[in-house]
Amino acid sequence: MQALTSLLRRPGPRAGVVLPSGAVTGEKHRPRIKSGVTFALLAGLFATPAHAATGEAVNPWVALAYLVSGVFFILALRGLSSPASSRRGNRFGMAGMLIAVVTTLVTHDVANIVEIAIAIAIGGLIGFLIARRIAMTAMPELVAAFHSLVGLAAVLVGWAAYLNPGAFGLLVGDSIGAVSKVEMGLGIAIGAITFSGSVIAFAKLSGRMSGSPILLPARHVINLGTLAAIIVLTALFAMAGPSETMPLIIALTVLAFLIGFLLIIPIGGADMPVVVSMLNSYSGWAAAAMGFTLGNTAMIITGALVGSSGAILSYIMCRAMNRSFISVIAGGFGADASSGGGEAKEQRPYKQGSAADAAFMLEQAEKVIIIPGYGMAVAQAQHALREMADILEEKGVEVKYAIHPVAGRMPGHMNVLLAEAQVPYENVFELEDINSEFAQADVAFIIGANDVVNPAAKTDKSSPIYGMPVFDVDKAKQVFFIKRSMGGVGYAGVDNDVFYMDQTMMLLSDAKKMVEEIVKALD
Repeated sequence: MQALTSLLRRPGPRAGVVLPSGAVTGEKHRPRIKSGVTFALLAGLFATPAHAATGEAVNPWVALAYLVSGVFFILALRGLSSPASSRRGNRFGMAGMLIAVVTTLVTHDVANIVEIAIAIAIGGLIGFLIARRIAMTAMPELVAAFHSLVGLAAVLVGWAAYLNPGAFGLLVGDSIGAVSKVEMGLGIAIGAITFSGSVIAFAKLSGRMSGSPILLPARHVINLGTLAAIIVLTALFAMAGPSETMPLIIALTVLAFLIGFLLIIPIGGADMPVVVSMLNSYSGWAAAAMGFTLGNTAMIITGALVGSSGAILSYIMCRAMNRSFISVIAGGFGADASSGGGEAKEQRPYKQGSAADAAFMLEQAEKVIIIPGYGMAVAQAQHALREMADILEEKGVEVKYAIHPVAGRMPGHMNVLLAEAQVPYENVFELEDINSEFAQADVAFIIGANDVVNPAAKTDKSSPIYGMPVFDVDKAKQVFFIKRSMGGVGYAGVDNDVFYMDQTMMLLSDAKKMVEEIVKALD
């Protein structure tokens, strides 16, 4: 008890800042945590008292309130790691946020509480409207947008600390300390990279910009040169006198915004899940860097949590695609679609079936494995799919769902959609746990997926997806493949030999419409 009292009486950290984020983490067979987790974690924990600059001690009850708030955010993180406890996790996050915000407002001298209340009301209204109106198909670009806000917040905090260092307790004599300038420069640089990179990711994911790689001449040289210039500028900024720093920090900020843009535009759509995870990691490191600048332990710890979890997830996803993290950053995935695709594929013979044909064969099956992809998300077919599965199970058919680590446009995208449709968690399996079962499956039911079932990843060394682990749907007795038309290819830009296999029946239609027709035929 004496140790706890001593701890609570220690001087508090310097002023923090509310930062949204999009951390993504997860457990086996469970959807990854969505962006709201770290948004709440960062926003709540960053609302810490600003007493370091003045030397005032923190009231032990205030420190205890922030401690309780932090515990609630940890519980939120834990709860949101599983769809079964996600509602409880959200409530923990809301409680932690309420405690943090109220404690901050009550214990600080607020210049104008009315203005703060108005800002909170406006922000809350915007968040409410987005939550009510956003479609699940738009969730990946929403996560990217959250990442951009984290980066921009880091840049603004860094500039605020530079323009008014006294308010942040950064002055050593009449100038900012060299160590603080290094931390400030890194925070601004990482934040700017996160912001501009996330804006490009948002544009690609939302269709406002082509998802194909945009390859600039000598892009690797340009990127390395820009990164080297940022490092040099950070060192010069740290060593420069007070009158020489403004041009350096401006150049540092501009180049950081530029490199974020240059890093993301050459990355193709097939790598977007890794990009989202990578930007999530950047947002955490930006927050951690600002935490060092502000002397805010909560920001350092939380930023490190977000940054490390994003980096680990990026590594896991790169392994799932059999690609190195460096190759993803280098970009250009799927840029040369012709290398693995061959001639125009529409000329090859294929079998086309109807909903009635599919329904008849599904009823005769003993085991069906469903492989969802982004096409299911676009068509919002998850509820109809759940209804079809329920009918089949009532008829004695075993139904399982197979989720690829990079299916969709963000980590855990398919898991979230299936959870929204209340698909039982125990029926959802990851690639390594279910791939061996396709040989015993009567039907592999592919709805909106493409690259993750493409055998070219195993057989065609010239294909841009070669080496990526894929589902062995070719071993199933029958394959149903729902897609809009034969003219389209996957996001990686390569054709799929599964379309033309003897046991494949193409169901060419909107995914939701086709599944609904199958449901009617089953009834």
